[in-house]
Amino acid sequence: SLQELINIIEDSDLVRISGLSHGTNVWQGNAEVLIKEGTATISTAICTRDDIMTYLIEMGVESSHAFKIMEDVRKGKVAKKKSAGWEEWKKEMKEHNVPDWYIWSCERIEYMFPKAHAAAYVMMAWRIAYCKIYYPLEYYTAYFTIRAKGFDYETMCFGREKVDKALKDIKNAKEEGKGKQSATEKDTETALKSVQEMYARGFEFMPIDLKLVKPTHFQVIDGKIMASLTSIAGLGESVAIGIVEAAKGDPFLSKEDFRQRSKASSTIADKLSELGILGDIPETNQISLFDYMM
Repeated sequence: SLQELINIIEDSDLVRISGLSHGTNVWQGNAEVLIKEGTATISTAICTRDDIMTYLIEMGVESSHAFKIMEDVRKGKVAKKKSAGWEEWKKEMKEHNVPDWYIWSCERIEYMFPKAHAAAYVMMAWRIAYCKIYYPLEYYTAYFTIRAKGFDYETMCFGREKVDKALKDIKNAKEEGKGKQSATEKDTETALKSVQEMYARGFEFMPIDLKLVKPTHFQVIDGKIMASLTSIAGLGESVAIGIVEAAKGDPFLSKEDFRQRSKASSTIADKLSELGILGDIPETNQISLFDYMM
């Protein structure tokens, strides 16, 4: 049942890991050090706000003090030396045999997740993982639509070899130390890795068909994924909507006809033609003598 699943998640180390990964100075330079040294374990380290209060109460610290300690620690007041009661609380903790490493850890925390938030993140990740395994095409379609900001149709929808080469180029650039990656470059690398994974699982993209494509959403068609029009570099949402609306009418007779009906620029028309999306339509609507002769 759902309640059983919630109980399993709340009691698992996944919640503790979630807490460590979302806090500030909770893992890095703190629990990370303690666990590597063997001083603490994933079960005893401070991972979420609730850990502090429940542990201190178990050790015999007065419950209202345990709550106040938790609040000042999780807000970063202790780390920033802005907690008026900290020195007194330290004495109380030591009187109740709270180890020095635990107090040391409290003094480094600047922000902490509540356990409920950490559990919610784990449940969300669990659901995503389930869909990724059992509904892979729907998962990738949703992921590319919502999360893959660096997705590029030309680089990613024409087979795994092209994707592998793009990732290799990124790796070489990193090794050669060609400056710090921009946010756009990081987004592209993340998208490439997801596409590479999709190809490795045996799934494919299908070419964009202007009669079927959606402006901003990826979709599953005949067991393959069709990218959105906005996945094409330089093609914005308003232009994509105009193209889709124009494509609902008669087939485009030429690039000129395409531009007039869709209100897209000649640059966009050339790009779609280059990608094979417009087919082999001529440049203009004019018919030459040679067309009749053919």
